[in-house]
Amino acid sequence: MTLQSITEKIAKAETAANRPAGSVSLIAVSKVQPNARVQAVLEEGHRIFGENKVQEAAGKWPDFRVQYDNIELHLIGPLQTNKARQAMELADSIHTLDRPKLANTLARLAQEIGRCPDLFIQVNTGEEAQKAGVMPAEADSFIAECAALDLPVRGLMCIPPVDEEASLHFALLAKIAARNGLDGLSMGMSSDFEKAIALGATHVRVGSAIFGERTPA
Repeated sequence: MTLQSITEKIAKAETAANRPAGSVSLIAVSKVQPNARVQAVLEEGHRIFGENKVQEAAGKWPDFRVQYDNIELHLIGPLQTNKARQAMELADSIHTLDRPKLANTLARLAQEIGRCPDLFIQVNTGEEAQKAGVMPAEADSFIAECAALDLPVRGLMCIPPVDEEASLHFALLAKIAARNGLDGLSMGMSSDFEKAIALGATHVRVGSAIFGERTPA
């Protein structure tokens, strides 16, 4: 697949779901991709990218920002509290707010730095032990806790279990967001982003379908 074919599929999915054109942001997941591949996508005009690791983002994006205007960087991997300051200085959005300690750290740093990226709370919709995210039953209280800290929570994020129907998890995430007055939904990846759009995704995260298979160093 190519960037253009993914963009066309997103547009079709928006139309099928009776959603306005352009209501879904495509996050091109550039983690573990060689700079040449990332640059090729930048040259095509795409400006919204996702990285998993703060360290990798720091090694890549400051230079690209010098060359290209209007880059929007989303951090979509687990965030350690000791990397929070660097993450806030690098990213426009952080999709993996998942625990009170991190929320408190981000709130403190936001006061110090004077700004805070948009935040998405990660919900562990499949209640998987190995996965980060707040449990669905605790999501409402955690959202309220973040609001009390004045954090700019834009929406929710999930990564469904690989062996379950993704739509059930997207619907659950949408339901939690709706009852908490949140309109951002970061859900859907290369294999299931059309289902996610049908259920209200505002941000889809697509990597290998745009860049080709990952090539870890």
